[in-house]
Amino acid sequence: MSETTETVLEIDLEALRSNYRYLRSKINHETKFLAVVKAFGYGSDSTIIAKELGPQVDYFAVAYTYEGEDLRKNNITKPTMVFHALPVDFESLVTNKLEPCIYSMKMLMSFIAYVEEEGATGFPIHLKFNTGLNRLGFIEDEIAEIVTVLSKTNSVKVESVFSHLAASEDFAEREFSLKQIASFKKISEKLISLLGYRPLLHCTNTSGVINYPEAYFDMVRSGIGLYGYGNDIEENKHLQPVATLKTVILQIHDVKIGESVGYNRAFIADRPTRSATLPLGHADGLSRSYGNGKGWVMIKGKKAPFIGNVCMDMVMVDVTDIDCQEGDEVIVFGKSSTAEELTAGINSIPYELLTAISQRIRRKVKEG
Repeated sequence: MSETTETVLEIDLEALRSNYRYLRSKINHETKFLAVVKAFGYGSDSTIIAKELGPQVDYFAVAYTYEGEDLRKNNITKPTMVFHALPVDFESLVTNKLEPCIYSMKMLMSFIAYVEEEGATGFPIHLKFNTGLNRLGFIEDEIAEIVTVLSKTNSVKVESVFSHLAASEDFAEREFSLKQIASFKKISEKLISLLGYRPLLHCTNTSGVINYPEAYFDMVRSGIGLYGYGNDIEENKHLQPVATLKTVILQIHDVKIGESVGYNRAFIADRPTRSATLPLGHADGLSRSYGNGKGWVMIKGKKAPFIGNVCMDMVMVDVTDIDCQEGDEVIVFGKSSTAEELTAGINSIPYELLTAISQRIRRKVKEG
């Protein structure tokens, strides 16, 4: 009988450490390292990840303020920037010493007004510039206005200036990425000359760390790479998936020719079929894009394709040609069958599958 007795997400801390060492080896000793732990640590557990990486990295980043609050509640005090801070969160930002990323004049003026009212001085902020992603960020023409506003207050200090590469994993877009890097360099130099001091500069994500050493500047950011995926088949050989999603076989049915499996009779057996039911469904993060032959799990080292529609709490797989029994362990994704392989079949990406894993699934730490 398997040691796995329920659906569980296993978090391999040695894999995390190995991934960090590999990414760290790409950059020079002086370059700082920011670990992105947003979205529950890319679907794993942000607290577990942050506690493991805390002594080694220089910064953490989250998407929303409540994610940073969770880190602080768990005694994680490392400097943490909040990518998408909102005015409603200003009080929590200041109270928890979380550092907002500022991307517009309205946001800058609002935050300065708040911290001035609170009597704060030198509160760290991070200025984001848009160099081509066209999602969030100041533009070059706003630099003079930004500096004018900052010169009139001592309530904040620009801790870093950053941008985000739009296609750093795509070599077909290398020219565009180089233009982004050049634009960021120009913007940074102009801002620093007017600001009178030099904040940290950073613009690389995981693929940027791997593909654009000329863009390391003072700090690099890594999210998906830390969790074992490098957006490239060759790079993935150097990385190890941190999360393994495991479950068990609840029950096995013998399905006769012409009988159906699951909702809406989406699967009709055209041969005598053995169907195994697993305690995992779309409420756990397994997309309904799977099923009906799309996607698989691993049982006894063999692929068991999904059959029928994915249910809310269960899914069925074809185990006709697999010698298995109720209670046997099932690997949904992990090292031997990766999230990248599984998502490719539905034209998705590992990010989506990993971050969709429900918080109702128990997390289990694997050491060594």
